[in-house]
Order: sequence, then structure tokens, then C-alpha cells
Amino acid sequence: MNIGDKVRLVHGREEGVIYAFLPGNIVEIEIEDGFRIPVLRNEIVTISPIESQRLVKPQDSKKIGSQSDIIVSRQAPFAEKGIYIAFVSINDRALTLHVINNTDWILPFTAVSLTEQVSAGLGAGVLQPRTSQKLTEVQLKDFESWPVFELKLLYFREGNHLLPQPLTRKIKCRAQSFYKNKGKAPVLDREAFVYQLDDESLKKEPVNAAENLSESLRASMLGGPKPEQAILEKPEQVVDLHIGKLTQDSSRLSNDAILKTQLETFESSLEMAIANGMEEITFIHGAGSGALKNELHRRLGKNQHVQYFKDAQKEKFGYGATLVKIK
Repeated sequence: MNIGDKVRLVHGREEGVIYAFLPGNIVEIEIEDGFRIPVLRNEIVTISPIESQRLVKPQDSKKIGSQSDIIVSRQAPFAEKGIYIAFVSINDRALTLHVINNTDWILPFTAVSLTEQVSAGLGAGVLQPRTSQKLTEVQLKDFESWPVFELKLLYFREGNHLLPQPLTRKIKCRAQSFYKNKGKAPVLDREAFVYQLDDESLKKEPVNAAENLSESLRASMLGGPKPEQAILEKPEQVVDLHIGKLTQDSSRLSNDAILKTQLETFESSLEMAIANGMEEITFIHGAGSGALKNELHRRLGKNQHVQYFKDAQKEKFGYGATLVKIK
């Protein structure tokens, strides 16, 4: 037996794949939906490739093609939407990430994780209608450092059809909204944290801000009561970052403390603007030495939700303000 071999339990119906060999003649088997169970080595047998090919599910052997079947298929509506990713809890420490196709499209796809512009492949393939594929496993303790998950999908269907445009989505899980997405995952039919990728509102989902994983999120993952939903504040169209506008007593602050306060205000205002779907926001930073302006422009250049930025209202602010256009 080797890691990756398909096996079945001798005294049970479970089938799975060998995940690891443990001390004491124990083998860890990964069964459906990413669950792992430890079993004695003599309690499992391997499934040969030939046998796997011969295994036919009862629904597969149903004879299709009768007149009644044709009438039903013509009447059934074509499911255009229903593409998801779902985080399924294995235990109170880990989750498995799945991509789900609950549509009638055939979906070739790729999935990667993005960390500081570096991408790592998570999976690729073709999702048949009403199927799912496991992509990776993540640890709850690392929530704040989870990468951005990017998925790219194409649509396919035999015959002559008007195909939708290819779909690209980037998801950054944020503690503030993650627990709100708890529900039953389609196809998997399990409780999970679910994001619908072909939902247009996801275009407004910010992916650049990390938040602390609160106890309320942990309780939600374990089935506890959900906390009250916070109301997302909308920032002003023009945000003045002069320290005198941000604090009443700035005379006691060091230069580093002043810059830190200004940058924190900038980050929170930009994040709220993105989350509220604002098209643009202006930051007044002043000319001065240019340190604040340069740092703002550096961060804006790395933000994936910023379409472009430029000097704003030169006749009024000179080079002391920046207009940010949000995607």
C-alpha cells in the first residue's frame, strides 16, 4: 500500500484514499469531503484500477432515452448560476476549501492562492454539473494570514449557445464578514462558510484588509450563536489627513506617531470606501516633505481594488491631494 492508493474498509462501506501511515500499524484514510479516519492496516483493502472502472453507481445504470425522459429534460430549466467556494470545518482547528459547480454548465477552471503577488497553484480541472472538487486545507489559527484565493473559470455546453464571459474572482476572507456566510453548501450538502462566485456583489468585496479573528467567529464555526452584524460606516468623499483634523492634541505626538495615525486613517477610509461600493475617494495629505504622499501612493499601487490614482484639484490643493478611482 502507498499514499494515494484507493482503499475500502473490510467491515464497512467507506471508501477513500490513503493519506498517511501512522505508528502502531495505523493508516489514516481520507474519505468523502476531506474527512480523515484512522484504521488498522488489516481492516482495509486496496481497490484495483480495473475494479474502479467497473464500479457503476445505480443512477448511472438507469436507462435514459425514453420519450418521458426527453420531455422532462426539455421542460427542466437550465441552471445558469450557482458557482461557489466553501470552507468546510474538519474540526475546531482546520477547514477544507472546495470549489462547487451547482449549475448545468461544464466549467474548466484553475485555482491559485496569492501572497504578495506570488501565486501558488491549488487545483485545476473540469467541473461537471452538480460536482465539487477539494482544493486545499487551511488552519483556523492562521486566519489573518490566509492568502487571496483566485479562481478563473470558463463556461462550456455542447451545441450552439451564447456562452457567458469567463469568470475571474479573488476572495480574501475577512473576519467581519466571514461568519455571515455560514450556511449549507450546495452539492456537498454540509454546513460550511460559502461564497457565491457568480454573484455580482462579490466585485465589491475588498481583498486587501486583514482583521482579527474574533471569538464570535470561532463560536460560529463551532455552531454557537452568531454575533450581531456590524453596520459598515461610509467615509466622507474627501478625507483630510492633516494631523490637526485627526486628533485634538497633536503637539505631544512624535513624527512617527503622526505618520502612523495618518496611515491608519487612510487605510480604514479606503477599506470602507471599497466595501461601500464607492467609485472614488480623495485624500488630502499636503505637500510637505512628500513622505506621506509617497507612502500613500506606494500602498495604492499595490491595492488590487484601485483602478488608478492621480493628483486631485491642483488648482485648489496643488500637489497636496490624491484622487483614488476604485474598480
